[in-house]
Amino acid sequence: MAGNQGQALLAAYDDALPHVYGYLLSRCGRVALAEDLTSETFLAAASAASRGQPATGVSTAWLVGVARHKLADHWRRLAREERGLESAGEGQRHEDPWEAELDAIRARSVLEKLVPSYRAALTLRYLDDLPVPEIADLLHRTVHSTEGLLVRARSAFRRAYTAGEVGDA
Repeated sequence: MAGNQGQALLAAYDDALPHVYGYLLSRCGRVALAEDLTSETFLAAASAASRGQPATGVSTAWLVGVARHKLADHWRRLAREERGLESAGEGQRHEDPWEAELDAIRARSVLEKLVPSYRAALTLRYLDDLPVPEIADLLHRTVHSTEGLLVRARSAFRRAYTAGEVGDA
């Protein structure tokens, strides 16, 4: 990475760090995970710069897009791990003992307890306000299967939110 590219990347890092970290923390709700995904995001930017992509093209919006992909990748990994555990008969969910008094905190808690595919779909649709085709692309699904996923995810969220429990549907 040339000196000018390194300087441009450092400037982009300084400007974008609070936005990227804030974006990730608001979606995953866990400091350690947000920190890990933020570092993965900036490592991806450094890797792109080392391959010759001009660092001057690295913007906050581009980095937030990379962060969105890193978060979706994380949720896909979680879903694969949970499917593996469930197929081995070890897939037990750990309930969060903390009871939220505010609706927003309760909603985040319910969302976090949903299976990763539901969590990813609902977050991308309602927090990121993405259209279904873009969600389908991010989750590597067809538009039709993504629409079905959103229907099931909304139903599971609604049941869990009103009952105070989480179901897999």
